[in-house]
Amino acid sequence: MDTINKKPKMKGIILSGGTATRLFPLTATTSKQLLPVYDRQMIFYPLNTLVKAGIKEILMIVAPEHSGQYLNLLGSVFKTHGIHLYFEVQKIPRGLADAFILGESFIGRSNVTMILGDNIFEDDFSDDIKNFVSGGKIFAKKVTDWQRFGIVKFDENKKAIEIVEKPKEWISDFAIPGLYIYDKHVSSAAKEVVPSERGEIEITSLHNYYLEKNELEVGVVEGAWLDAGTFDTLLEAGNIVKEKKLSEKFDPLINQAIAEFNEELKILAKKKLS
Repeated sequence: MDTINKKPKMKGIILSGGTATRLFPLTATTSKQLLPVYDRQMIFYPLNTLVKAGIKEILMIVAPEHSGQYLNLLGSVFKTHGIHLYFEVQKIPRGLADAFILGESFIGRSNVTMILGDNIFEDDFSDDIKNFVSGGKIFAKKVTDWQRFGIVKFDENKKAIEIVEKPKEWISDFAIPGLYIYDKHVSSAAKEVVPSERGEIEITSLHNYYLEKNELEVGVVEGAWLDAGTFDTLLEAGNIVKEKKLSEKFDPLINQAIAEFNEELKILAKKKLS
């Protein structure tokens, strides 16, 4: 069999570390990504983005103090559905791009889609992920508070020409959400990133690495993008999920797995009461 031109497998990473101090005291006892967004925990939304795209192997990168909670919730929920979850503990957050270094052995010779555990999208990225071959693909969403994000500037042909992390002066209204698709070389590329002044391996530097090689594509997000990082945005996320019925549009596999898990919990609860 000729495998020379065979497209690499696509794997997934969900980055769910961090302390989420802006959500204290809600996150004093649990991870932000395990907080509820309408009718299910936040983490199921990025999981759905990957599963809908056909990704069957997913690495969860979590903080050590919350690793047990992730295992309790997700350790067996997909065991009969062909979705394989792996867990990696990130003791010290070193920037978003560090996930590709932590996950190097997991990624192997595969391409990889990474999504941040607190990012919820209305758009379906399945075609973008399934059709990806090489290089990198990120996305842009028009915002009003551009100072808070990594920003991409386009030329008159809608081609990305500059990416800047939290610019002090306006260059564009297009922020980069937490969904990134990269080829099998991404771990090596991440190792070449020079840490920033705050000592982090910035994802923006990784984007620029591929941009300078003319290997970065930037798509535009049309629907809602929610990062649920403050009290207001967490509430807004729940309201938008309810209004747009986003949880009803989940992959059937996810909904079935959640329903089975809920039923299992009810049975266990009854046994404890008897």
